[in-house]
Amino acid sequence: MSRIGKMPITVPGGVEVTLAGSHITVTGSRGTLERSLPPSMIIEVNGGVISVRRPTETTTHRSLHGLTRTLVANMVEGVSQGFTRQLDLVGVGFRAAKQGSDLVLSLGYSHPIRYTPPDGVTIDVPAPTQITVSGTNKEIVGQVAAKIRSFRKPEPYKGKGVMYRGEVVRRKAGKSGKAGKGK
Repeated sequence: MSRIGKMPITVPGGVEVTLAGSHITVTGSRGTLERSLPPSMIIEVNGGVISVRRPTETTTHRSLHGLTRTLVANMVEGVSQGFTRQLDLVGVGFRAAKQGSDLVLSLGYSHPIRYTPPDGVTIDVPAPTQITVSGTNKEIVGQVAAKIRSFRKPEPYKGKGVMYRGEVVRRKAGKSGKAGKGK
């Protein structure tokens, strides 16, 4: 039995779960999320508890068991609490600003980078070197944070770039002899 898949999901107050076949809709204070789940998984909603079971012990069903439970749990958590990812800009002159709903980044290129987030995702800039991405869908929040990070990934020599809060960049030693020896 899957250790993740067998754990029940408790539905907090104010969250409504609707199940129609393999299609689940979760509605809460932060919005509504819908998803089609694998039709072979057995999903049961009993009062304030959701449980996921698998029909057989085949490899495919065992793989889908924990995945299905995690997807449903993320939907419930997303509509009740939401998800956030925090990014830090490290480097001289690296800064972020918000213009309307767009994010404008100065990352050492010859031009500023303008990024428009998708629907359901909000980007805040509490400080010029900090970015907060938040939303209800964990996948989309992670994709937006990864996209922003991809504009200037952290490099290993000076540690400059856009990195997740708490990310540790393995540093490399530079050239050992910068100046050439005289002849």
